[in-house]
Amino acid sequence: MNSLTAGHDACVVMPTGGGKSLCYQLPAAMLPRRTVVVVSPLIALMQDQVTQLTQMGISAAVLNSTLSSQEQAKVTKQAIEGQFRLIYLSPERLARADTISWLKRVPVSFFAIDEAHCISEWGHEFRPDYRQLSSLRVHFPECPIAAFTASATRQVRHDIIDQLRLRDPDKYIASFHRSNLNYFVRQCEDEDTQLGLLVKILTRYSGNNVIVYAPTINRVEQTVDFLEDHGIPAVPYHGQMEPEMRKRNQERWMSDEVAVLVGTIAFGLGINKAAVRAVIHLALPKSVEQYYQEAGRAGRDGRKSDCILLWQARDFALLTYFINQISDPAEKQRAWQRYHDISRYGESVSCRHRQICLHFGETPKWTACGACDVCISLPEWLADFDAFPRAKQKHHKKARLSLPSNGGVVLRAAPAVKPAVPDAHSELREYLREWRRSMAEKQGVPAFTVMHDTALEDLCLVQPQSLADIRKVYGFGERKTERYGPEILNALRRFKDGARARQSAEEKVPPRAETLRLLQAGHSFQEIAKLRGRQLGTIVDLVASMVESGELPFDEKWVEAAKYADIEAACRQHGMQRLKIIKEALRPEITYEEIRLALAHLRYVQRQQAGSSQEQSLGSK
Repeated sequence: MNSLTAGHDACVVMPTGGGKSLCYQLPAAMLPRRTVVVVSPLIALMQDQVTQLTQMGISAAVLNSTLSSQEQAKVTKQAIEGQFRLIYLSPERLARADTISWLKRVPVSFFAIDEAHCISEWGHEFRPDYRQLSSLRVHFPECPIAAFTASATRQVRHDIIDQLRLRDPDKYIASFHRSNLNYFVRQCEDEDTQLGLLVKILTRYSGNNVIVYAPTINRVEQTVDFLEDHGIPAVPYHGQMEPEMRKRNQERWMSDEVAVLVGTIAFGLGINKAAVRAVIHLALPKSVEQYYQEAGRAGRDGRKSDCILLWQARDFALLTYFINQISDPAEKQRAWQRYHDISRYGESVSCRHRQICLHFGETPKWTACGACDVCISLPEWLADFDAFPRAKQKHHKKARLSLPSNGGVVLRAAPAVKPAVPDAHSELREYLREWRRSMAEKQGVPAFTVMHDTALEDLCLVQPQSLADIRKVYGFGERKTERYGPEILNALRRFKDGARARQSAEEKVPPRAETLRLLQAGHSFQEIAKLRGRQLGTIVDLVASMVESGELPFDEKWVEAAKYADIEAACRQHGMQRLKIIKEALRPEITYEEIRLALAHLRYVQRQQAGSSQEQSLGSK
């Protein structure tokens, strides 16, 4: 902050939750009639930050494609008049000639480049649009430029300084050692072991916020359905969802309506939630930098939290596939280097914290952290687990479906995960969360912009009696106290008089039961995917798993007889293990979905025949 207010360039590397946003937001609030231009890669992130600043009484605006031409013209005019302390732009917007022309008339104090590692080809999230930011030095030679990132190796830091043409920048490189995080890595024999461990871990964290990262969109949706079949509410988040649904799911997780969010790497940039107790990866990430950034979303409040990597040997094949899609030779070489780095991390038997620090160019004086599976071994709840075979899953503690003669669905649901043991303030906490959600809906803003989790926890502890008491609570300045204080006092009085949070509506039907109900109602797979907000492949995989386990009869209408015969013949020749090999041996018009369904039925028939043969053999003896 001193560097920026003094007009110096700066390169700032701080971990997730380390206070990077504050570094440019506070100087912006201190410089009247001047504007900080923030370059950020995500529209949602920009909008959230502007909403939060506005709530605190700091004038800020965002200029992006979501605004109408009239709204954009208004923002531009106000910016030229110096009405904003901060204005948020995307790198694509800043690269436009018309943007540069009006921005030269704005009283700019300095430029803040967020997620600056995106400018480096050596970075794990290189974005070509960031390269054009090098022109800032030409167009605005007198304005300081500050680069901010959470995950940059020494090589990437040097590249950032060179690309942005920073002039003798002040460098602030925080330690990469997050001492409050436990890093646990476990290789899983198969997907059944992995999913079983996931249920066990989430049961342990019941009632706490958790992020689960899955490698593909299908895995995201399959994992959500699997968890809900096991009584664990979860929401999905990925890039192919409808934007409104994606935004709604993020908001439900941010405001504690649902504790578990399962997402791809599309989820995370700028997520401002402090009380995340665990981040779980279901596959090896593409790089150590990506893993550090995503895992680092745990424990931003400073409390002990777990970062758990559950990987399988097949992850190497998926990473190799992604690398082979890269056409540029230099970028492919860099991707292979990242591949080798993350592979070593997953397979290594040396301290996890130390490995991460060394990767980013920091050499700790200690050799053992006391907070990873290598230094203290895996905890019992992560080490001891016997996988349940997929063929026997229907006997596991999960939803069981059967088809009675009248066509109705009989559902014996798995017992829901036991809630966390309530503490003295659990009822008040739920009541205030409900009040926060209601207030956010009235204002049309995300719930966390009304009040952060940390502020809500403080309110439960302090239980203020006056506005002066609220002013002492974490996160409540004069503006927020004036805006929400009276309502909070009224809510606390209502709670004291016996008001409580409303119980949730009727229990949600598990995904397997809902899919089966829609099938019986005559819906196609495509229609079910749309009704359930899922990808077609996710629905087909769910149906195929029920066919294979004998929970659902195979319907001959799903796969034409001629196609089924071709698939069966291909399986006899190439086996049933590799879907891609079978697909390549068939006519192009036979889809992966048809192959998956036919395979499930063939495996079910094969298992039935094997069981019948075994019974006959035993009978003859």
